[in-house]
This record gives sequence, structure tokens and C-alpha cells, in this order.
Amino acid sequence: MQTINLADKLALFDTHWDPKVVASYNGNDVMVVKFQGEFPFHKHDDTDDFFLVLKGEMFMDREDGDPLRVRAGELCVVPAQAVHRPRAVEECHVLLIEPAGEPNTGDSGQPPAAKDHI
Repeated sequence: MQTINLADKLALFDTHWDPKVVASYNGNDVMVVKFQGEFPFHKHDDTDDFFLVLKGEMFMDREDGDPLRVRAGELCVVPAQAVHRPRAVEECHVLLIEPAGEPNTGDSGQPPAAKDHI
């Protein structure tokens, strides 16, 4: 058992769309990531996606509706099989929770991030 300072972890890297695992629990990875620009549209067939904005704001584009604006202190859960695309005009910092081993790119055809542990 330990405390983890998310700001300290986010200060360790400058890349975008490159989630870093900071903790694991019950078979899930807890990750921090920096977003800027657009990620490809994709879906995850068997798992929901959890996004908690720590700093800045992001948009969650949806195939079936208007984009959701998600600001610092707000979270968004994308249900399994929902086509979505996170994007951020300016850099934002996000906490993600996903089952360990789940590719962050879903069915987009883009190679998944390595999800290094930091």
C-alpha cells in the first residue's frame, strides 16, 4: 500500500496518447496520459472506457451524438461497443482505468501504446 502523486507521474513524460500505468487493482490498470489533438475513432467490444480529466478539458466525440465536453474534475464512461474518439484542443491530463492488457486503440487498426509502468 502506497500513495501515488499523479502530478509527479505526469511530469515524467511529455508524449501524447501514451498512457503510463501508475497502479493496478482487481485486474485493472490505472493510468495517466496526456491528450492533445485527436485520437482515432474506435470501440472496445468487451469493456467500458473510464476517463477522469485531471487538468484541462477534452471532448469525447460520439458516433451517435454531439461531442461531450469533459472538464477538469469531471469523468466520462464510454460503454462497451460505443464508437468514440477522445480529443483535446490544448494539452489535458487524464486518468484512465482499463482491464490490464486491453489495447487503448480498440478496433481502430492503429498499433496500441505500450502502457509502460512508471
